[in-house]
Amino acid sequence: MSDGLINILPTLNDGSIAGGPLYVKLQRLIENAVLDGLLKPGDALPPERELAAIADISRVTVRKAVQGLVSDGLLIQRHGSGTFVAPRSARVEQSLTHLTSFTEDMARRGMVVRSTWLDRGIYVPSPEEMVTLGLTSGERVSRISRLRVANDTPMAIERAALSVHVLPNPELVTLSLYAVLAASGNRPVRAIQRISAAILKENDAKLLEVPVGSASLNIERISYLDSGKVIEFTRSIYRADAYEFVAELKLGDSSEISGAVL
Repeated sequence: MSDGLINILPTLNDGSIAGGPLYVKLQRLIENAVLDGLLKPGDALPPERELAAIADISRVTVRKAVQGLVSDGLLIQRHGSGTFVAPRSARVEQSLTHLTSFTEDMARRGMVVRSTWLDRGIYVPSPEEMVTLGLTSGERVSRISRLRVANDTPMAIERAALSVHVLPNPELVTLSLYAVLAASGNRPVRAIQRISAAILKENDAKLLEVPVGSASLNIERISYLDSGKVIEFTRSIYRADAYEFVAELKLGDSSEISGAVL
């Protein structure tokens, strides 16, 4: 159990953590404790009752915060044993309800991120890129392709295409594409993702360091600005043994589900 976390819990209500619901503040506090090394992989969290008492919040708030971090893959729960910081080698769970970059996802789990560049250049767009990005025949696309690695484990192959008007110099992307887009005021605010299962072929399997024929999760993402303009067209291939996607589903009110078979 971490004394470091216990010592910083009272700061939850002193205004030092950004605004939002209390459970979100607690999540940020725990995430920061992991990033700062106060909590290490395998460390146990205090019981809900103790967390609530020290932070002066309700157990319901603690439970909601912890369950959210479990869904995100930062914490794991073992029946009869308690809640622990997830091992860095554990499978990563990615929420489908938040639009974040790979770099952000891994950093908030305390994982060291790097990329092996496969391609960065400006090209004539394919017909699919023209239609998706709304380009004319005379325009060009910036393509960035890279192998995404977390804690020295290859996790995904990411291939993104953007208009050169949005990304005139692909070499500017050194770690996070979304950080570069944010700097120019072009960070997307929403996206549509399509996920499908596939079998890895030789080249991609070699990059991901898994046997040929291993399962993968393939994701096609189209991202939008607040104006509704398409800003990014990305296709990614994730190792199915190291990554899984999680979505929370809620039952609508009676007016929304009338006539439904449950």
